Amino acid sequence: MNKKVRTTLNFRHGWLAVPAVLLATAGCSRSNVQAAPAMPAPLVTVVKATAQDVPKYLDEIGRNAAFESVTVTPQVGGRIVERHFQDGENLKKGQLLFVVDPRPFKAQLDSAQASLAQAKAALDLAKIQFTRDEEVIGERAISKQDYDTKKNTVDVDQALVEAAQAALETAKLNFEYCYIHSPIDGRAGARLVDVGNVVQANATSLLSVQRLDPIYANFTITESDLPEVQRQMSRGLLRAAVRLPSDLEGGAKAGRVEFLDNSVQNGSGTVNLRATMSNPDHHFWPGQFVDVKLVLNTEKAAVLIPNQAAQISQQGPFVYVVKSDDTAELRPVKLGQREGDDVVVTEGVAANERVVLAGQMLVRPGGKVRIDSGAPSTPPSNAGTQAGGPKGGHS
Repeated sequence: MNKKVRTTLNFRHGWLAVPAVLLATAGCSRSNVQAAPAMPAPLVTVVKATAQDVPKYLDEIGRNAAFESVTVTPQVGGRIVERHFQDGENLKKGQLLFVVDPRPFKAQLDSAQASLAQAKAALDLAKIQFTRDEEVIGERAISKQDYDTKKNTVDVDQALVEAAQAALETAKLNFEYCYIHSPIDGRAGARLVDVGNVVQANATSLLSVQRLDPIYANFTITESDLPEVQRQMSRGLLRAAVRLPSDLEGGAKAGRVEFLDNSVQNGSGTVNLRATMSNPDHHFWPGQFVDVKLVLNTEKAAVLIPNQAAQISQQGPFVYVVKSDDTAELRPVKLGQREGDDVVVTEGVAANERVVLAGQMLVRPGGKVRIDSGAPSTPPSNAGTQAGGPKGGHS
């Protein structure tokens, strides 16, 4: 009996001891949680959204073409005896390029001059005889038939003189055609014939010459953009900013859009346009691909933020806006066109609002942030746009 009572008491004492241990453990855990330090607010770099006038444009890809392009061909046949230029040389209009053997044409010229002299001599004689007979026709010293014959001889010889003069002009032209000159100011390509080659009139290509200043940039727009382009063109000349893909963003050259094609291309649904740019330094070259910004109009007081401030989530682009109490608000935005390193915000951010530029990975919506006052005013060149979600889904 005593053993049972002792066992029961021991069991009860042990059972009562368990809650005490649990309470002690819980107390220790609670004291540990209270002792953990609070996480500091993340340090971020902010920038103010700006408002400025921004040109509205269409981004297109174009291709350069020479302002003038001529393939030089001979107008007389013969053997090339001289060449007076180097391949790739900058040529002036009228500069001598090739000489076709002029000797046969010089002989034809001499023959034409002699024929003309002979015809003039015959005409002079016929005029003298006709004048003499004309003086005595009233005295019936010669017959009317002889008088008419002499008059006809004068008319025939006059026609022969005119024919000889025409033949002489043709011979002069053919002789001049032996000396082939550049028809335009431009740059020579590679010669297609050498000295000694025999060429045919109006058939053999000798050289290509292209004028590089000014120069064209040919590009296309979609037919959906055509009405706006037509409206702007009716108000004056459109402007285009043209640059090579390797050029800096600010290195574009201004061009005048003076040509709009008269039809939409079948199949592609595009319309051809052409901009003309000054090119004295030959920066652009025929056949090069170029980036063309067709400036349509100017958007007044557009809101701009650095492109790297915009983040991307599954719901679309967003930014963190720092409010006056230094809390970060996640703000969905609609982005417009790029403008250098900035991007236009069409909806979601107002001018002069502070936008987080760097440090977005630790920012939580509604949480406090610390502003890095010592950060540079311009974003670092190696900074890129981060991808992430509004609830810590940054990568």
